[in-house]
Amino acid sequence: MTKQGTRGVRGGVSREQIQDLSSADPIAGVPGPGRWLVFDYLPTALFSLKMSLATSSVGKSLLVPTPYAIKMSIVDAALRTGWGRDVGVLVRELAKTGLRIGVPERATVTHTIVKIRQEPKDKKQGPPYISAVAYREFVHYRGLLRWAFDMTSWSDEMTAAVIDLAPAVNYIGKRGSFIQYVGVSRLPELTAEFTQPVMTDGLRVISRAHITTLDDFGPDANLDALNSYNDAPIKRDRHRKFVETVVPLGVVNVGPGFTEYCWAGSS
Repeated sequence: MTKQGTRGVRGGVSREQIQDLSSADPIAGVPGPGRWLVFDYLPTALFSLKMSLATSSVGKSLLVPTPYAIKMSIVDAALRTGWGRDVGVLVRELAKTGLRIGVPERATVTHTIVKIRQEPKDKKQGPPYISAVAYREFVHYRGLLRWAFDMTSWSDEMTAAVIDLAPAVNYIGKRGSFIQYVGVSRLPELTAEFTQPVMTDGLRVISRAHITTLDDFGPDANLDALNSYNDAPIKRDRHRKFVETVVPLGVVNVGPGFTEYCWAGSS
């Protein structure tokens, strides 16, 4: 068996034991060293993703996509491209890995009141939809979005699968929040522009940052539970978990109808 073939956990030998992630040898064609598989995307449209606790009429947006949204975008790419393999296995493998989000240099949030159509409270009388207003936030990015997957729990086969699917991801968050795939690389350590769970050992203190709750796949995540068209119940902390996370973006400017954020390393 070659060295490349021994990587992963399926053969009973973990990456921690053979320490091959510190080698410069390529994994699925991506040269090392590094345990973090990092995908770069260029935002090409406004981003919007409501917080889990937001109501339909008050749609406050997160500043970054969540690990849950990113992993679901990989699953969506597999379904759209006719991946030809068991997507349920892909979901379970994605649930095993940690994921950090690298923020762009700047993010500007617009605070907008828009007209919407919604169902009336009394659905038995009057028209099926009525005119109303709602609060919406849209985020403009300057710089790249970066998604870093921890490969220590993956086999080379899984790593290659995600690398193949990543270019097919073309939006994140709400439909219309388009992004363009730029490339993939590996990093041994993540720099200050990446998010950190609050409970992480060795949490870095960042001068410009805020703490928010980001959702992720739970340890028992499976395709049936995460499928919106399936009646299977989804359970908190089992299929979907919520993680207090440090996002390295802090307020630098506020004006009528907007708030501007940047991370400490940007000019």
